[in-house]
Amino acid sequence: MTGLLIRHATALTVDADRRVIEDSAIAVAGDRISAIGPDADLAHLAESADEVIDARGMVALPGLIDCHSHAGHGLIRALGAGDVQAWFGACQALYAGGTDVGFWAAEARLSLLERLMGGVTTCVTLLGGGADIYRTDDPAYGDAHCAATRDSGLRTMLAVGPGRPPFPQSYGAETPVTFERQLEVSAELIARHNDLLDRRTGICLVMPVYGRADRGEVPMPELRRMTDAVGALRERHGVMLTQDGHRDGTIAFARDLGLLGPHALLSHSVDLTAEDIAALEDTGAAVAHNPSAIMSILGRCPVPELIERGVTVALGSDAAAPDRGYDMFRHMAQAMHYHRRHFADPSVLPPGKALEMATIDAARALGLEADLGSLETGKKADIVLVDMRKPHLTPPDMPLHAVTHFANAADVDSLIVDGRVVLCNRVSQTLDPETVMAEAADCARRAIDAAGLALLRHEHEGLWRTARNPKGRRPS
Repeated sequence: MTGLLIRHATALTVDADRRVIEDSAIAVAGDRISAIGPDADLAHLAESADEVIDARGMVALPGLIDCHSHAGHGLIRALGAGDVQAWFGACQALYAGGTDVGFWAAEARLSLLERLMGGVTTCVTLLGGGADIYRTDDPAYGDAHCAATRDSGLRTMLAVGPGRPPFPQSYGAETPVTFERQLEVSAELIARHNDLLDRRTGICLVMPVYGRADRGEVPMPELRRMTDAVGALRERHGVMLTQDGHRDGTIAFARDLGLLGPHALLSHSVDLTAEDIAALEDTGAAVAHNPSAIMSILGRCPVPELIERGVTVALGSDAAAPDRGYDMFRHMAQAMHYHRRHFADPSVLPPGKALEMATIDAARALGLEADLGSLETGKKADIVLVDMRKPHLTPPDMPLHAVTHFANAADVDSLIVDGRVVLCNRVSQTLDPETVMAEAADCARRAIDAAGLALLRHEHEGLWRTARNPKGRRPS
């Protein structure tokens, strides 16, 4: 029996044939798409459907997937106003113990609300970040994030794991946190929350990126011990591994450490060597490209070259800080312009490939291509409706081009996840925006004040009448 029937949308299916169905109907039974095709063929289902959505003037897309982001960043997203060193310092102070569970719960709800209103149904989120600071000192932080995910109706694959040596680390606790304790917490979170398709919360492991130069700071036997322990935990539970910040030889080194395989998703991946690219080809590891991130200013991920070598490349936001957000439409457009400018060639990274990177390629990178990433019978009913009745999206010709080049998160009218309508006519059905935003603002203010960072809210020096912000350089 049809629970939901969406009628008259132009469907960009991203299916095997990359069909564009101009006057489509999409039938949903339970949490799966039960039929998709021309409206004329499926119109009879309206008689028995529980709910019918008239989507005239809209484009239907698969739910967008953000393959790399960070929990925590949403509450400090503009802190320091472009002072990169100050912003990384704030991450260090807040993530390493200056925040309670309430901060992480409020940040999760805020980020999930932004995603929900922008058509993002699934994301990979590291539980922390900055300088590899992950809140795995206690499972309460991961529990709070997963609870917020379930409340929102979206999906989160939460990345948890150990930070960077030296150990033990304080996290503001009386008892310092060991490497072993962080692995124990990660295992607890896997046991509680690793059910992405049915409960909408998944867990993967994260481990800091190491290069051959790190062998001087971390003895090779110790590095191999940590790597083997993370690998054993990953293999025991059959989860993915993600790493944040690969560049210039580190992928080849990760292969040598035994970390890579089809289970690996490597973010940023800029300035890669020939050996790095060969390691991706040989192991089947995927790349999360973040075209709007600071790392993509400091280096370049060779996305077109990787795609041409058969490497799966997905799109990521790199989270809501310090100069970006969760608008995956923006990141699609940014990716196209970024690589076209590099090659001085407007044919590079066509719009269909940009959309694939945020849908079917992202699902493939997560090992979920059979269930997510396209509008096809049998797949999860994750559907975005984009309202094309806007000046910047008119005339309504060439919808693929319009969606990838001109649309933005505010054009998302409705969102369906698992067959459930979670956004309708730009109104959230699961999270109350006023409550979420008020809570987030209060938690951010209290945490920032307690950490002695209040001055970073009012940093404007170097932002006017100059071609360069003297504080906007990369951290040392």
